[in-house]
Order: sequence, then structure tokens, then C-alpha cells
Amino acid sequence: MIRLRARLAQALDYVWGGWGAAASLLLLVALWEAGHAAYGTLVLPSPRETFAALWQMTLAGKVWPAVVETSRNALAGFLLGVVVGGVLGALAGLSDMMRRLLAPIATLMLGIPAIAWVVLSLLWFGGSGLAVVFTVLVTSAPIVFASAAEGVRSLDGALRRMARAFRVPRHVLVTDVYLPHMLSYLFPAIATALALSWKVAVMTELLSGAGGIGDGLATARVQVDTVKAMAWILVVVALLLAVEYLLLEPLRRRLLTWRRDLPGAEARDMPGI
Repeated sequence: MIRLRARLAQALDYVWGGWGAAASLLLLVALWEAGHAAYGTLVLPSPRETFAALWQMTLAGKVWPAVVETSRNALAGFLLGVVVGGVLGALAGLSDMMRRLLAPIATLMLGIPAIAWVVLSLLWFGGSGLAVVFTVLVTSAPIVFASAAEGVRSLDGALRRMARAFRVPRHVLVTDVYLPHMLSYLFPAIATALALSWKVAVMTELLSGAGGIGDGLATARVQVDTVKAMAWILVVVALLLAVEYLLLEPLRRRLLTWRRDLPGAEARDMPGI
């Protein structure tokens, strides 16, 4: 009965979250229309003009290739950042020596603005997709590193000692003890890094002329075409919303389900218990 109530509450929360997101978008569109009425098309095109321009760009075959190129570069840099940051963070969590060695470097990299990495990547790699991948990598890896290190360091010491006492194989220890515990720390960092990846990729493309959505924004800026610029911004927003609600939200709910399936979790989640 408790499990059924928890599942029902989860379903209602998902539906309510969808309505809340829709209401937020409608409010944003209303404010957008009000801004257009106050300042005109040159400053802020109307939603209708923007959607019409986006439709024309789609029919002309400009949108989908740009989306594919930006997504490919952003995802490549993001995946590399997760692997590099996750592995180094795990090593830093397991070893005090590695933590003292790597933590200052990660802090330094977090302190460098993304635009500085863009400039360096352009000097090193030119206006190519590699510049985009590198910039996304160096901006996302430190975020994942910090969470991975904290996740390993916060693991219950008694649980580790028990695993050693029962001679649990190392690969089982990693997959069944370390990894599930780290997920609760890693997931928020991964979600943040994934959203950041698209924004950094577009910014790098805009400054480097490496193609993709950023190149479309750069062209609209040169042509002083605010309508097309807003259309490209709408494409970026749609991508971020798709990543959030089609990828991250299902993964987040799956992680919450895993945590509720732990012994006693249902009782802890129920009010008054």
C-alpha cells in the first residue's frame, strides 16, 4: 500500500510538473509579446514573427544541419568531460595525495571564464569543431570532478570495511557500492554540465565561425536581423528543454525510484514517519 501511494504521488508530481512548465512557458510568451509591443521588431520581434522566420529557415534546410553539428560537438565535449572529471574525481576521493594534487587544478579551471577558454581554443585549434569540443570539455570536467570526489569521500567507511572483511571483489565493490552512491552526487553535476555544454558550444561557434547554431547567430548579427537571431535562440531553448524533459527528467525519476527502493526508504518518505 505504501509503495502504491508512493507511485501515485510520483505520477501526480510528474503531471503537475508538466502543467507548471507549460504555465511558465505561456507566461514567458506573454511577457515576450508585451516587450515586442513596447519596443518594436528591431529590438524584440514578436513570437509570431520569430516562429515564422524559424519555419522559413527550417524549410530552407538551415536548422537541422546546424542542430546536428552543435549537438555532436556539445555531446562529444560533454562525454569527454564526464569521463575525465569522473575518473579523476574518483581518484581524488580515494587518495588524499591525488586530492591535494588535483583539487587546486580543478578550482583554477573553474575560476577561468568560459570566454577565456574560447579564445585559447581558437588560438590552438582555429575555427574547427575541435575548438568547440575542447571548450566544452574543459568547462564541464571540473564540475563533474568536484561531485565525483565528494561522492567517493562521503561513502560510509563502515560499509567499505565490511566489503573488505567479506573479500568482495573489486569490480563488485565499484559497481554495487561506489557507483550507486556516487550517482546521487554525480547526477546534479552531470545535469548542470550537460546544460552548460550546449551554451558553451553555441558561444564557441558564434566566435569561431565553426558552423552550427552559433554560426547562424553570428550571421544574423552581421546582417542586423533580430528576427533570425531570435529564431536561432528559440532553437537553443528548444534543445535545452528537450534535453531537460526527455533525457534528464526520466533519469532523475529513475534515480529517485532507485533511492526509494532502498530498505526503509518508503517509510522515511512518508509524512509523519
